[in-house]
Amino acid sequence: MKNSNVVNIVTLGCSKNLVDSEQLSRQLSANGYKMKYDSDDPEGGIVIINTCGFIGDAKEESINTILDFGALRKKHKISKLLVMGCLSERYKADLMKEIPEVDKFYGKFNWKEILTDLGKSYDSKLALQRDLTTPHHYAYLKIAEGCNRHCSYCAIPIITGPYVSRPIDEIVEEVQMLVAQGVKEFQVIAQDLSYYGVDLYGEMRLAELVSRISDVPGVEWIRLHYAYPAQFPFDVLKVMRERDNVCKYLDIALQHISDNMLSLMRRHVTKQDTYDLVTRLRDEVPGLHIRTTLLVGHPGETDDDFEQLMDFVRWAKFERMGAFPYSDEDGTFANLHYKDDIPFEVKQERVDRLMALQQKISGELSEQKVGKTMKVIVDREESEYYVGRTEFDSPEVDPEVLIAKDKLLNIGQFYQAAITGAEEFDLYAKVL
Repeated sequence: MKNSNVVNIVTLGCSKNLVDSEQLSRQLSANGYKMKYDSDDPEGGIVIINTCGFIGDAKEESINTILDFGALRKKHKISKLLVMGCLSERYKADLMKEIPEVDKFYGKFNWKEILTDLGKSYDSKLALQRDLTTPHHYAYLKIAEGCNRHCSYCAIPIITGPYVSRPIDEIVEEVQMLVAQGVKEFQVIAQDLSYYGVDLYGEMRLAELVSRISDVPGVEWIRLHYAYPAQFPFDVLKVMRERDNVCKYLDIALQHISDNMLSLMRRHVTKQDTYDLVTRLRDEVPGLHIRTTLLVGHPGETDDDFEQLMDFVRWAKFERMGAFPYSDEDGTFANLHYKDDIPFEVKQERVDRLMALQQKISGELSEQKVGKTMKVIVDREESEYYVGRTEFDSPEVDPEVLIAKDKLLNIGQFYQAAITGAEEFDLYAKVL
């Protein structure tokens, strides 16, 4: 078959999956394969799908993608179809029965076997290396895998197992290698940043890790994703406040506010704890932008619970927020012990109300930036604008800055820009 030396990796789900795909790609390219990513035209080669199994919509997207490429495999338009990641970690036996067109299913952690099955070998000397699929000025940095929290609705601990921190020295070495390749901006990711270090060092070490990364010459921005509110490592706030290259940005999933819901969700915090936490975050890091995620329609959520959540969002004025309807996931505490008793229409209506409120808040907060000068990084060029971000904007999920094309700008470079206009989710700017 033509082009059997081409491997197309299709990555679904979160940035943690993307890091796994990039590590696998580096091993394959070192073994002589020509790499493609997320291509609809795999050129007759090998297709590897890295799946997501987190919630219903993500599982459906993963299955549909497998079926689409399965149809190509059936017609011999690709030479091999391999599936890895969270969905096949969780449902491997079922998938093998249901989709026989797939040559082999792998889990989330045994992807090195792909190399063996292709007659190649894993090179441990390349263990920290990746083929970046992001623009080359930023990278995702995975510092841990797994989760010990066991929230009622969440399947992640079932899929990933217990929390495993990576050693600080190893992470710093990876950062140094990436900086040498031109990476300036790091999105620090894990299922739960707050717990980092406990399993390895017997105590939370996120602040020390962020300080060590911050010390690496060439690191311009560090952004923290997916902290957990219970036992939050407050010492990281001092690092964020005092170091210019640690963005005043924190992604912390709060999920809900009423004591009833926080208890049913098994979140290990109270309503008062959560209000106190948000107050302390803002007090200790002036100018902090908080990104959070809220979950509505969990079993037992009353109208009063939801109205408390609306009041909380009005009070907190989150700079960035997403809201999602509850999805009943096999094997979770909620799936085993509660009845999914809230109609989908009610869940969706609550999501819509929250997001309409957030849109108004986002618009007001964006408007306050007009007239200010902000440091921006340029991600790409489009027909009418250069598109960039401020330190308060993470790639893919946050607003962008649309920069006037009255000067020639370089992709991946930082500039000082005057904010000239604002919409709910984007800013307009002119480079000074």
